[in-house]
Amino acid sequence: MKIMDDQSTNDKKISRRSILPILGSTLLMPFLGFGKSASDEKYILQKDEDYQILLKPDGTTVKVKVSALKNAKIIKKNISNTSFLNWLGKKL
Repeated sequence: MKIMDDQSTNDKKISRRSILPILGSTLLMPFLGFGKSASDEKYILQKDEDYQILLKPDGTTVKVKVSALKNAKIIKKNISNTSFLNWLGKKL
């Protein structure tokens, strides 16, 4: 008779009460966290770098790394207002 009892316990159907704890534990998984991924480390490294906002000739702004600005070649250091407006494409 024990053989029949073992088979009947293996053939149990999944009930709603057995699914609820599984659903509850899956909802808690994002709060556990499993460490930082490689993409998170790259984001943190990029966040530490300083940026400066510069103006393009069409009037839009661009964020540029300060390290790139330090390595840039300076063509003309001080410009007049009229040459700046000409660079922007505005007529006086």
